[in-house]
Amino acid sequence: MRIWVERLLRERKCPFIFTLLVFLVCVSILTFTKNVTSNLDPIGFYLDVKAQPLAHFSSPAPKRQRLPLKGEPFLDDANIDWKLCKGHFAFDYVPCLDNLKVIKALRTRRHMEHRERHCPNSPLHCLVPLPRGYKLPLLWPKSRDMIWYDNVPHPKLVEYKKEQNWVVKSGDYLVFPGGGTQFKEGVNHYTEYIEKTLPTIQWGKNIRVVLDVGCGVASFGGYLMDKNVITMSFAPKDEHEAQIQFALERGIPATHSVIGTQKLTFPDNGFDLVHCARCRVHWDADGGKPLFELNRILRPGGFFAWSATPVYRDDERDRKVWNAMVTVTKAMCWSVVAKTLDSSGIGLVIYQKPNSSSCYQERKENTPPLCEYSDKKSISSWYAKLSGCLIPLPVDGKGNIQSWPMSWPQRLTGIPPSLSSESDVTEKFLNDTKHWSELVSDVYIDGLSINWSSIRNVMDMNAGYAGFAASLIDLPVWVMNVVPIDMPDTLTTIFDRGLIGLYHDWCESLSTYPRTYDLVHASFLFKHLEQRCEIVDVVVEIDRILRPDGYVLVQDTVEMMNKLGPVLHSLHWSVTLYQNRFLVGKKSFWRPRP
Repeated sequence: MRIWVERLLRERKCPFIFTLLVFLVCVSILTFTKNVTSNLDPIGFYLDVKAQPLAHFSSPAPKRQRLPLKGEPFLDDANIDWKLCKGHFAFDYVPCLDNLKVIKALRTRRHMEHRERHCPNSPLHCLVPLPRGYKLPLLWPKSRDMIWYDNVPHPKLVEYKKEQNWVVKSGDYLVFPGGGTQFKEGVNHYTEYIEKTLPTIQWGKNIRVVLDVGCGVASFGGYLMDKNVITMSFAPKDEHEAQIQFALERGIPATHSVIGTQKLTFPDNGFDLVHCARCRVHWDADGGKPLFELNRILRPGGFFAWSATPVYRDDERDRKVWNAMVTVTKAMCWSVVAKTLDSSGIGLVIYQKPNSSSCYQERKENTPPLCEYSDKKSISSWYAKLSGCLIPLPVDGKGNIQSWPMSWPQRLTGIPPSLSSESDVTEKFLNDTKHWSELVSDVYIDGLSINWSSIRNVMDMNAGYAGFAASLIDLPVWVMNVVPIDMPDTLTTIFDRGLIGLYHDWCESLSTYPRTYDLVHASFLFKHLEQRCEIVDVVVEIDRILRPDGYVLVQDTVEMMNKLGPVLHSLHWSVTLYQNRFLVGKKSFWRPRP
């Protein structure tokens, strides 16, 4: 060997050998990089983005080596002079729900108009402050039962509901015993009571996606998670101060909403079951329009579990409400499938939406009428008025009423009943699922500087078919899947998979409190938003809803990364770019001086 090396040096072949070795090393590095990122291209669902077709989801894939990607820190600063939002309650500011000038000018509040969205004409140009003494939230599952008082310093609900065991202040903590107005023997007893009343309801099997109307502090949804049920809890921002903030701080899915004059931002035929425990909604108002809205969002054969005083009290007021409910539900072709009284004295009635059109056809009067059928291509429940009609039952490509999704967990990866019958859609769906499974496994979990053990509440700003959320199903997280109003409407398909979400326009503020998410994810969204609104304004909204020490994870064009990075860095976030493909920003505790 020594003689061979001396001969090379003597014959002056070393430069050639050295050049050859460098070339081979470069080729090897490029090949490895290509192998790591070959499956990272997004599926063609995302607008203006093309990808190579992937194998069928059921095809076995070779196991790939997981290695951290090399990240480059963003050091450029957008040099923005950030200001702190002012006001006594600025740390809880929700722009589209706290627009007091517009709310005071409303002509009427009869139908909860003052609890609906009234967004300011100009976006938020300041950063919300932190409450005094704010700490990193407790981790799940401990957070379900207790949270830091300083993070949500609102004792009003504690006093208001102290007799009902909703929430109790204990030292530095707010403790949630699992009680409530209708949960006198605890939430677990109550959920088992529902299941025993109607054995057709099997939590975590055929019943996976639930809506809890007027949720309080969301203990109903929080405890159903133990049964593999994901519950969308919602309530208005009203005199029950901070109940939705309590829920999200606990790590339970929740959002601000109200059944007033407008449709809910949920899809048609999405929920398996809707629940209301004394939720204070006048269901028979306006000829039953609030019930027609429940009918819209319930899937065919879905259930409405109503636990309220008219079910079990016999005074004149409750009898009047009950008789009105009987009239409206019969006209809607809903059937009472169970009615009972618990040992604690709590009554329950369970209605079922029809899964056949025969009742509609046999009604003597066409009241309420069926809505005119339209081949829906766009989102129809964003700032839309409540309907006075019943939506037709959805049908498949053969004209049959769409079937109930598979039992959980098979429905997560099975073909959703609502998926379009167009020839290439199923292949796109399967490829999308496979793509996100590989990307999250190979890159997101191990390749980026994200501490997943600190994450509970996740927001996907551009969910598509919710492949990102599906790929996280084995982690102790939940994902709010957002379908932007200018993207294809896939929200019913997301619900068919056993996941939750809502519609939103990211050029407006989200109906949630500040500091409610641990990770915000956006895949090829910003370059489309840039056509309609300022990217800086969207970043301000992300900063508002993200908790300190939380992450934003962006996949977009290089041009967009170069715009986002300096803005995030100007907020004193740590910002890292990986392979010109993925941007990870970590929010700090920094706030501008008052």
